[in-house]
Amino acid sequence: MRVKIKDQQALDFHANGRPGKLEITATKSLATQRELALAYSPGVAVPCERIKENADHAYDYTAKGNLVAVVSNGTAVLGLGNLGALASKPVMEGKAVLFKRFADIDGIDIEVETEDVDQFVNAVESIASTFGGINLEDIKAPECFTIEERLKERLKIPVFHDDQHGTAICAVAGLINAFDLTGRNFKTAKIVINGAGAAAIACADLIKAMGLPAENLIMVDRTGVIYKDRSNLNPWKERHAAETDARTLADALKGADVVLGVSAKGAISKEMVASMADQPIIFAMANPDPEITPEEVHEVRSDAIMATGRSDYPNQVNNALCFPYLFRGALDVRAEEINDAMKIAAAEALAALARETVHEDVIAAYAGKEHSYGPDYIIPVPFDPRLISSIPPAVAKAAMESGVAHKPLEDLKAYEEKLKGRRDASYSSLSDIFTHVKENPKTIVFSEGEEEKMIRAAISFHTDGLGKAVLVGREDIIRANAKEKGFQIPKDLKIYNAKVSERNEDYTNFLYEKLQRKGFLYRDCQRLVHHDRHYFSAAMVSLGQADGMVTGLTQNYMRIFKKIASVIERREDSIVFGLSLLLAKSKTLFIADTAINEKPSAEELAQIAIQSAEKARSLGHIPRVAFLSYSNFGNPITPYSEHIREAVRILDQREVNFEYEGEMSAAIALSEDASQLYPFSRLTGPANILIMPGLHSAHISSQLLKEMSGGTMIGPILTGLESRVQIAQMGTATAADLVNLAVLSAHKVS
Repeated sequence: MRVKIKDQQALDFHANGRPGKLEITATKSLATQRELALAYSPGVAVPCERIKENADHAYDYTAKGNLVAVVSNGTAVLGLGNLGALASKPVMEGKAVLFKRFADIDGIDIEVETEDVDQFVNAVESIASTFGGINLEDIKAPECFTIEERLKERLKIPVFHDDQHGTAICAVAGLINAFDLTGRNFKTAKIVINGAGAAAIACADLIKAMGLPAENLIMVDRTGVIYKDRSNLNPWKERHAAETDARTLADALKGADVVLGVSAKGAISKEMVASMADQPIIFAMANPDPEITPEEVHEVRSDAIMATGRSDYPNQVNNALCFPYLFRGALDVRAEEINDAMKIAAAEALAALARETVHEDVIAAYAGKEHSYGPDYIIPVPFDPRLISSIPPAVAKAAMESGVAHKPLEDLKAYEEKLKGRRDASYSSLSDIFTHVKENPKTIVFSEGEEEKMIRAAISFHTDGLGKAVLVGREDIIRANAKEKGFQIPKDLKIYNAKVSERNEDYTNFLYEKLQRKGFLYRDCQRLVHHDRHYFSAAMVSLGQADGMVTGLTQNYMRIFKKIASVIERREDSIVFGLSLLLAKSKTLFIADTAINEKPSAEELAQIAIQSAEKARSLGHIPRVAFLSYSNFGNPITPYSEHIREAVRILDQREVNFEYEGEMSAAIALSEDASQLYPFSRLTGPANILIMPGLHSAHISSQLLKEMSGGTMIGPILTGLESRVQIAQMGTATAADLVNLAVLSAHKVS
């Protein structure tokens, strides 16, 4: 459904709060006089001298390597025409926002107040040393061709006119898949391009670079077909002049396999489409209104594959799919240019991603709408989080192989993993755990196997090589649900129906042994195993037929926990509790107990701290524990905080091997300068484990921290049972959350 925006809504969006869409954020602390001296005078002189000695050191000591200039003179702003430099600024700011949002690149918009090509080129060349790359934007043709060519000749950093090449890369990606679906290829297809501006010329260039013979492409401008010996052709059009008798678009489209529209509304008629070859491929990319609508095409051709530039139709050719990730790969190998090999690599990676199972984040971003590879899904959507780990490695590899990379990468796989962390703080924090789990694969039961999210998570866990997944549920329903949503269940992924499983007798006997003295008859245990997947799954894990389990989609946390706790025993000398893990870009926090114990005693708080520190250390963190209260070290003294002080005394007696302190407020626990107020504090830095005085404060605080930080909250991680079980949050858990919990369930299982 197309998003409708009123003029005043757009103005309010840009004006409210701090005007515009950008701000500068410091990456280093400036809280003390020493830090100020390091950041500016006199400390800043040292990196200045190093850069003077060797210009490449600018990449080591400044933000240059992650900084892109978004440059325009406003002569071709979106579909609005020549608005001038200043009026283009909202668009250029928006482009910078997309760089940051999708590829973690810092973009700075620069509006150049001139239409003179020489002045424009000289202005950009004069400031280019500040940046790692130049993104040209909204500059009219043919000047844009000259500007890009001159800057590429003069500069040794990537220069990229997105209106040209971004459109071309996305269009070629769509063509790769459209050809795959219709049995065509670039060597034999007959292609017509309607339009001869910047994007059209770039499309023609890249399509020919893909292997299309020159004689198989016809370009059409406002005058008609661009043919050999036609007068008044500029050098860029002349390069694509065809040997043909066709003189109009209608002539050119007769029997054509493909038409790419980069022109204007209504330029292609239904009669023209009807004259094309079987299974015609029609990319009507004019914005905001295409050359012909999908509805019009389908009136005359039911076999057509359509793409447009609009988000309310399938297959949107959207430059945001390309330019952030192309620059990411180019910057990370310090490429001196963006060449055809890198553009082709980006297009092929983009096409390949559309053929993969659609990610959970895509479904969430598009209000539950399903996507799967086929005529209505030949191009990925901009919110697919895998774009950042798919395109930049392909671009970097092409840059290295084509000899334009000045800082080659030694390990592309490690680079791919690092990229995932740029988009998702949780992946960055958990990457070592994911690696460990892949190297030591375990079997994890996904107990609510008929639920779509559970099926999707199990498939991801299985196909990503994290271990073996087991789905519990009725196989016919599981397979029907998977088929309806358009994803494939791997042949070696096990499915168990609790009601008819051959293991039922063993599980019933096991459960009866545990529950017979708690009022359960044998038939009660038999019914639980047959009809409740939580009991069935927990018995499977307890008997060693699986290493862990994940559940939580269909019932609330405590209800499921009580079932599982009746099957799986508490670990000796442990307490069972929930540990939530907040992953934000700046820090990682562990918060306990967020799930089980409403009013923990001093002894229980001490044990929760010990187990939390153990868990944090197993996840690669050096534990620093703070027992939180509204008071700081007895000020004020209240009866309610006595059990917190007692928990600290208990740890004093146990002589534990981690830092801890309390009771203390959250502000002091998380402060960098707490030692100035409380020099006796045993914490050497801000706490990363927060032990809350009770369940209410723990749960409320964890949710507030999540919302205010914009980070990712994992858990509560259920801790203290003999077997690894994780329970998701009903109603809010995504398939990605379930995969994270499955990985934590599998992590370091003996």
